[in-house]
Amino acid sequence: MTPLVPNRSVPPATVIPVLPYPDVLAAADWLCSAFDFTVRLRIGEHRVQLVYGDGALVAAQGDDTGAASVLVRVDDVDAHWRRAASAGARIVHPPTDYPYGERQYTAEDPAGQHWTFSQSIADVDPADWGGELVGDP
Repeated sequence: MTPLVPNRSVPPATVIPVLPYPDVLAAADWLCSAFDFTVRLRIGEHRVQLVYGDGALVAAQGDDTGAASVLVRVDDVDAHWRRAASAGARIVHPPTDYPYGERQYTAEDPAGQHWTFSQSIADVDPADWGGELVGDP
């Protein structure tokens, strides 16, 4: 795997769980207090990126019955998408460029879990798209 392009809008971790919470801000506060995570980035009141060492997770708006998903950073999202599609993965969202400097697609595994694969295509200041960088990029 080649080194990932740095992007201040995304944690540097390679695999990032996305966990749903009905109250994202309260969940982030609790995770920091109980498990010693640090807030890295707030995105309104619906997403908070948290870091611990070289790991990361995202607390995202959702009910407590929602399934978690996984974000995986890859070096070539289009090649990854072609491989997944040819292996029979159900593509939920095709590769798309986003204003936060990522190109992403989402697939569903046989158990219905969602996997988003993301390639950094630009280093974007989170303030440019409405994020609030709190911790170290």
